[in-house]
Amino acid sequence: MTKAGVRHLYVHLPFCASRCGYCDFVTLVGRREDHGRYVDAVLAELELERGRLADALETVFVGGGTPSFTEPAELRRLLAGLPTAGEVTLEANPETVTPELAALLREEGVTRVSLGAQSFEPGLLDVLDRRAGPDDIRRAFYHLRDANFDNISLDLIYGIPGQEPSDLEGDLGEALALGPEHLSCYELEAKPGTRFTHAHGAELARQADSMEGYFELVVDRLTTAGYRWYETANFCLDGHRARHNLACWLGRDYLGIGIGAVSTVGGLRWRNLPALPRYLAALGAGGTPPREYEPLSAFTQTQERLMLGLRLDDPVPFAEVEAAVDRVALTRLEGQRLIERRSNGLALTRRGRFLGGGVTAELLAETPANKYN
Repeated sequence: MTKAGVRHLYVHLPFCASRCGYCDFVTLVGRREDHGRYVDAVLAELELERGRLADALETVFVGGGTPSFTEPAELRRLLAGLPTAGEVTLEANPETVTPELAALLREEGVTRVSLGAQSFEPGLLDVLDRRAGPDDIRRAFYHLRDANFDNISLDLIYGIPGQEPSDLEGDLGEALALGPEHLSCYELEAKPGTRFTHAHGAELARQADSMEGYFELVVDRLTTAGYRWYETANFCLDGHRARHNLACWLGRDYLGIGIGAVSTVGGLRWRNLPALPRYLAALGAGGTPPREYEPLSAFTQTQERLMLGLRLDDPVPFAEVEAAVDRVALTRLEGQRLIERRSNGLALTRRGRFLGGGVTAELLAETPANKYN
């Protein structure tokens, strides 16, 4: 009999060659001397949490940081120690992808690679502090194809300081010429107070006025090319939705290991603190890493199910989110043709999807139905 348990695993590898100015992920620059100790600690945490996992996993996602920057021998050891799954994704930066690395990933069970292209314009890559140039992106993609990867995702960013619509058109054209199975296209979010906002504040304000046009350009170009706009920022060819991310958007439980990693299991959310020394010390002593815990009420889980579910093109079953819906707002938004009730649930209209979070925020009830507490 198959054991019930969590079927989705996230593993955080924080190491990067350098830190991009706009990045606010948990990252560590260089620290090659710590890669082995970190892999030891991650595998120890995995063993500690093994009882939460199902016998058969659906997805594993190795994110960062730059997982492909991890010392190859340590990366191989980590991948060999992870559970098998139907989809195993690893994030990679183009400049790190060699034929040897691509072969290593394939040999150790990775089935999907998410390649951080961001742009094909050299000047814009410089603005983003990216080390890879356009040729590095193409080379990395071909190395992965040569290693028989048939599920590759490219990340692109729009709203970059200095970017014009023609630059975005060019990026989309370059990406489509490669023929990836999946594309993630994100609006640049620069956190207030970072060196990036200090350096580009005025231009970021100008770009903010262009975001809606950029978004429409991305959607029109990619859907015309045959990609399914299945999530607000994500597009795929048939059969190639990102299964790990999809599980999160559908409200499935997931386990996260590594510094800064978040888990949501059985109505409890916790986050490993981002301090590397404390993480290594705790796992080295056979203990649990330092964490922050947040119990999730049934109503909060229902709100999150609605907020995340409406990012998808598939409807959210109404029975699953009814307690979080403001009925008056629903009627108003239906009248404005921003949301629609279908036989199988609620979904944003095409116009509603472009407005996204604003529509969802209006729809959310402030208090739960009586059956929730």
